[in-house]
Amino acid sequence: MIERVAFRVDASVNIGIGHVMRCLTLADALSQSAVESHFICRGTPESLTTLIADKGHRVHVLPTAPAVSPQDSSSIAPEEQGPQLAHCQWLSVSQQQDASDSAAILRQLQPDWLIVDHYALDVRWEQAIRPLCGKLMAIDDLADRAHCCDLLLDQNLGRQAADYSAWVLPHCEVLAGSKYALLRVDFAQLRNYSIERRSAPRLRQLLISMGGVDKDNVTGQVLDALKNCTLPEDCRIWTVMGATAPWLDSVRAQCAGMPVPTEVLVNISDMAQRMADSDLAIGAAGGTSWERCCMGLPTLTVVIAENQWPGAHALANAGAGELLGTVEQIAERLPVALAKLQQGSALAQMIEAASGVTDGCGVRYVAGKLEQLAK
Repeated sequence: MIERVAFRVDASVNIGIGHVMRCLTLADALSQSAVESHFICRGTPESLTTLIADKGHRVHVLPTAPAVSPQDSSSIAPEEQGPQLAHCQWLSVSQQQDASDSAAILRQLQPDWLIVDHYALDVRWEQAIRPLCGKLMAIDDLADRAHCCDLLLDQNLGRQAADYSAWVLPHCEVLAGSKYALLRVDFAQLRNYSIERRSAPRLRQLLISMGGVDKDNVTGQVLDALKNCTLPEDCRIWTVMGATAPWLDSVRAQCAGMPVPTEVLVNISDMAQRMADSDLAIGAAGGTSWERCCMGLPTLTVVIAENQWPGAHALANAGAGELLGTVEQIAERLPVALAKLQQGSALAQMIEAASGVTDGCGVRYVAGKLEQLAK
């Protein structure tokens, strides 16, 4: 039986909020079985740590430190010299320091499971922490670094357990594929309604979602491109952003000048309902891709980070979304893609393909596996 779980996860302008949100989804699911969850975070916005606490979980804030330059190996402790991780700049201290800071908390908690969701941490961090927890789980998307965990989750479409054969120990169980996507329970609850309302596909309600931070104002560039698109007369647009998004005020001003009614939705708690009531999404190729697929919501996908390419290609190959490409390609490709979706059966085909990607029950499968392996 699991009594206590700890999560090591961060959010920032560079990292985004997706890692924290999927861990929070898992923590919320575990709380239904009276499991106590603790979040260990560094440099995470107060708005997010407050959200975690408001949901009944404990937050332990690690001290901040000057950012580590990926070119400055002198900032890494000598015993940590080794493979330089592609996302090492996400961590403002060395892995050794982070492990030391985290250990001070974990010695007190002694969690049954420690779950780490961080591209800047690998086997070196995990080995240092390993004696302080019952079991260790890693959440990964990249298959680009070694782990010494008991369970690994990669929720991305097309991912295979074999992709991690060179990165995990023989005893490690790998949960791979979009079946295991960590989605809040309201997505599964609204799935049937969402799919049924698409029986007669149309393009009336558009949803723009480029992540909670959108540090490069991709939302603004999508809105600019939509001004050059032919939209139905009764079209409406919802633009979803986080309260800490640096371009929020600019986007609000831009929405006021759009040719169709355009509303900015900030820090909404009903994303599943909004997706269910939307006819098309224009969105980043991150974790919200699996939310949209659960809803059967067709999507025009924009790649806003290099690590999103595999997932974006997988969605396009499955017919579950059309890949617009990079931010620089939005202006050229968005008008063409929208015109195509308003003709023939393209929209219906995308709806069918998207709804087959995940049933939205991944968090239940993962929570069950944690309970099974803890015995």
